Amino acid sequence: MHDERRRIEERVERVHNQRIKPAVYSATVPFEVEAWHAPGEPVSFEEAAAARYAPFAMDTPWGPPWGTTWFRMRGRVPAEWAGRRVEAVIDLGFVGDWPGNQAEALVHLPDGRPLKAVNPLNQYVPIGNPVSGGEEIDYLVEAASNPDILANDFAAPTPLGDVLTAGDKPLYTFQRADIAVLDEEVWHLDLDLQVLRELMVHLGEHEPRRHEIMHALDRAMDVLDLDDISGSAAAVREALAPVLARPAHASAHTISGVGHAHIDSAWLWPIRETKRKTSRTFSNVTSLADEYDDFIFACSQAQQYEWVRDNYPHVWARIQESVKKGQWAPVGGMWVEADGNLPGGEAIARQLIHGKRFFIEHFGVETKGVWLPDSFGYTAAYPQLAKLAGNDWFLTQKISWNQTNKFPHHTFWWEGIDGTRIFTHFPPVDTYNARFSGEEMDRAVRNYSEKGGGSRSLAPFGWGDGGGGPTREIMERARRLADLEGSPKVVVEHPDEFFAKAREEYPDAPVWVGELYLELHRATYTSQARTKQGNRRSEHRLREAELWATTAALHAPGYSYPYEKLDRLWKTVLLHQFHDILPGSSIAWVHREAEAEYARVAEELEALTAEAVAALGPDGTRVFNTSPFDRAEVVRTPEGAPAYVEVPASGSAPLTGAEPAQPVKVEGLVLDNGLVRVEVAQDGTLASVRDLRAGREVLADKGNLLRLHTDLPNYWDAWDIDKHYRNRYTDLLDADAVTVVEEDALLGAIRVTRSFGKGSKLTQTITLRAGSPRIDFETEIDWHEAEKILKAGFPVDIRAPHSSAEIQFGHIQRPTHTNTSWEAARFEVSGHRWVHIAEPGYGVAVINDSTYGHDVSRTVREDGGTTTRVSLSLVRAPRVPDPEADQGKHRFTYALLPGATIEDAVAEGYALNLPLRVADAAGAPEPVVSVAGGGVTVEAVKLADDRSGDVVVRLYESRGGRASGVLRTGFPLAGARVTDLLERPLQDADVTGDGGVAVALRPFQVLTLRLQRAEGS
Repeated sequence: MHDERRRIEERVERVHNQRIKPAVYSATVPFEVEAWHAPGEPVSFEEAAAARYAPFAMDTPWGPPWGTTWFRMRGRVPAEWAGRRVEAVIDLGFVGDWPGNQAEALVHLPDGRPLKAVNPLNQYVPIGNPVSGGEEIDYLVEAASNPDILANDFAAPTPLGDVLTAGDKPLYTFQRADIAVLDEEVWHLDLDLQVLRELMVHLGEHEPRRHEIMHALDRAMDVLDLDDISGSAAAVREALAPVLARPAHASAHTISGVGHAHIDSAWLWPIRETKRKTSRTFSNVTSLADEYDDFIFACSQAQQYEWVRDNYPHVWARIQESVKKGQWAPVGGMWVEADGNLPGGEAIARQLIHGKRFFIEHFGVETKGVWLPDSFGYTAAYPQLAKLAGNDWFLTQKISWNQTNKFPHHTFWWEGIDGTRIFTHFPPVDTYNARFSGEEMDRAVRNYSEKGGGSRSLAPFGWGDGGGGPTREIMERARRLADLEGSPKVVVEHPDEFFAKAREEYPDAPVWVGELYLELHRATYTSQARTKQGNRRSEHRLREAELWATTAALHAPGYSYPYEKLDRLWKTVLLHQFHDILPGSSIAWVHREAEAEYARVAEELEALTAEAVAALGPDGTRVFNTSPFDRAEVVRTPEGAPAYVEVPASGSAPLTGAEPAQPVKVEGLVLDNGLVRVEVAQDGTLASVRDLRAGREVLADKGNLLRLHTDLPNYWDAWDIDKHYRNRYTDLLDADAVTVVEEDALLGAIRVTRSFGKGSKLTQTITLRAGSPRIDFETEIDWHEAEKILKAGFPVDIRAPHSSAEIQFGHIQRPTHTNTSWEAARFEVSGHRWVHIAEPGYGVAVINDSTYGHDVSRTVREDGGTTTRVSLSLVRAPRVPDPEADQGKHRFTYALLPGATIEDAVAEGYALNLPLRVADAAGAPEPVVSVAGGGVTVEAVKLADDRSGDVVVRLYESRGGRASGVLRTGFPLAGARVTDLLERPLQDADVTGDGGVAVALRPFQVLTLRLQRAEGS
């Protein structure tokens, strides 16, 4: 047989694209259109309905960046169309084919009920199937003219990312607003051809099935009457029916499809626009559920449901009905799809608590899995936290983006730092926006790593990132691929069903231990430093407010615990942990608003904490310690003088002062407190740090060396830091001034000022306090660089085989060598409050109050010693998508802690992030809880969410070994239970004879206790 593949494939392509697709709508009549351009921010339907509209013609430009235009569309279905399937077809002037980052619209009926949204890949609104003919159509359409931030492939900065800089030039030209007849036979023929053509080209040229399909298509084209597409479509479909009816092989891979619409809670659009996106996408999804009984849609992020509930009650009611019918599956059980590395441990717990509770309360559904397809790597604390929240499975897709190493599994058990395992799946289709194309189906089968062990994978289908969701075309593809030779089988089902089947067929799946590190997007640990600082500060302020509010509720008559306020503030912080806000990868508008929100949160939490402390009684000055560790520390009195105090963990003490063992001596540029001796060089670096207790020099070279690197990644500016950043840098060794600014028996401080780059200025105050080996670097930067990253390096004279970095409820060890490509790929990593390096007998920690990104490397010196360098990433200057990212002023503190154990690092990490509070309060109640026993660390103290008055305490083992101790309460204890994260009892706790609670923890175990107060307490 002659090879006619090229002729046939080109013939089918042309006829399909140029003749069949344009014939899908067989007749049209235009709407009469009027427009009203809403000024400023979006308005309610009621305001828009009452506005005055002006005539509007097609091919007219409309829509300034971030604007809203309301269109009134009126028309009549022609009487002769009776019995036909009729739809409205609206093209706002869409650009490209991505639904989420351009013009979008929501179509309403005159009474305000949302019908359906339109976007580039979903331009229709059902009118009737069939129509009677003569129906009057009246729509009010809210159209958003969101700019295409991704235009030009992120090649250059754009001012469009903020309404303040975007300008007012119209972005779009309205193309079409028609009432149209959908020719169902032609529409189905179009889909038949799509599926067969794509299957054909992704089969191997040696496959008989490819040639069978090709010749069937060729014969079908002979049946088609090019002058009467509609009249001949049925015959063409009949000719193709046999080749579409061939069943899949018995061993074919099974793909479990679940509808999905990834809606970033903010990214290339602000939060206010996401609220509208949810209404558009969810309207489309509920409309699709009405058309397809076999459709199932999985949707995460309780925050987005709440937005719809509060702003779009009609859509909310439709969602509730879809959930009841089993077509809508709440998943994920988190408030938002948060970043996977940066939120604190308690914050991730609250993400799970608030998310799961929302779905239980509003739908009677307890979600069973964590759904995080798009976050940028995942902490090894997740398996334990997920299980403690009642989850059985974990899903993500993002690790397929790895730059260097291909992750070896798609279905596996993921083991966290405490030993907890959770069944985990990475869809081998390598997208959470699948559409069941031939390419995707081929990729899923080729990619799947578990061949021979498992036979199924999951594919979230539907347009996403900016929403959009599944379409009827995707559902039709799924139906045709349910059992088709040459393709994997597709079944649409609930993700819980997929995970149950996958686990049953592959119970002994391989195990991956530790973090799921994404070998990409490493700059998300650093970009938009003020956003990250706002998160860190908010997490610690929430801890502080809850502790002292609990203390006041127990001991201050008349004080009322602020349940509603704390709940609202937690949810605000959780929202901003979304995986494009906290990582710093959003447009300028998003981060501008985030900074304002964090400032508001700080103000409210400060007021709540002050109110709680004041409730304990007036007329006395006390020092309050929110940390879970006893502290002996220098604080400032209200008059600004230093004072040395000793304060118990989670308790308070009078500001009467104590005497440290040795005073601080300041001699020239040398600070000495008897524990460490710090010598500052004339260039402002540390020339020497001598640990006087150990009798050893800590540094191998200049310490606190500030290094300015060129930082232009290959792509994704705000997301990525590529390895070549290391190759070009400038050490900041020219100090404007180095001066002693404080010289007291309790503290000494030296200030270093620098000017560098394009007008940037930096001031650091290096402080050593009595009684502590910790050296603080209080830093102020006025940053005006572009495409740079600033790092602070500490070359330490330690041969450390690994570094330890704090993560949520524990820490993780990473090798300092690069023997393998996996280790080499971790050239920038994340950590929370501290990084620790050690050799047997001696360690050093670097502590921070707001940074996350860092790197640890080592070299061997000519003298045979080893230098292990810890470098903190302080601030970046990406230009896309926010051209002014990180510009301006920053204030933060980091510290060097010589002679530190892991326990020292944990304690000082809390101390730096939870400064002692000096306030008037004469009352001196016992701490709500205290723990006797090393390694048992209190993370949260609060009243139970059910308002029973019970006290909830979250503990964890913080050193990485077994720990035991006794928890004692500052109130009469009636009983204690171990609970899950949602404060639901699991078992009775071990209450000792003297009223304590015995605690025994495995390494990094998290334990939640619910403590019942005795009557009258």
